[in-house]
Amino acid sequence: MIPELFTPRLRLRAFSPGDLDSWAAIVGDPEVMRFIGSGGPVDRDVAWRQMAFHLGEWALRGRGCWAVERRADGALIGRAGFLQPEGWPGEEVAWLFARPAWGQGYATEAVRAAIAHGRRWLGAGSLISLIRPDNAPSIRLAERVGAHFEREIDFLGSAARQYRHP
Repeated sequence: MIPELFTPRLRLRAFSPGDLDSWAAIVGDPEVMRFIGSGGPVDRDVAWRQMAFHLGEWALRGRGCWAVERRADGALIGRAGFLQPEGWPGEEVAWLFARPAWGQGYATEAVRAAIAHGRRWLGAGSLISLIRPDNAPSIRLAERVGAHFEREIDFLGSAARQYRHP
């Protein structure tokens, strides 16, 4: 079972089939996806597979990414949590948010809640974040939640900065 987390403004919960329209709109935005994966938007069918992947991480590893919902209106605004698919360089704290949610502190709030819960209740140990070198907002977020630059790596065919969460 995927736990639900609540922060003052957010609800972190499992993805559900009803999230597809909102999730497809988020990951279909070229600016949102600029530094994710191959660096471009994805189609609705890939959005569905992403939601299934996030649910599968919970089933296979006991932790994963939550869908992040704004409590004030129930809108799906992103995802945050843990990723470690086969071949990943470590367990990653990851996040992705819709462009209208940028700059409002939602990502910081969700990431802090995910890390705290993961460490206290889910057995999350050594954590990293993988961030493309030009993704200044994500670098600032990683540093804001206490991560420090560890090294640059080749990741999925291009450079990434690996941050370590103490």
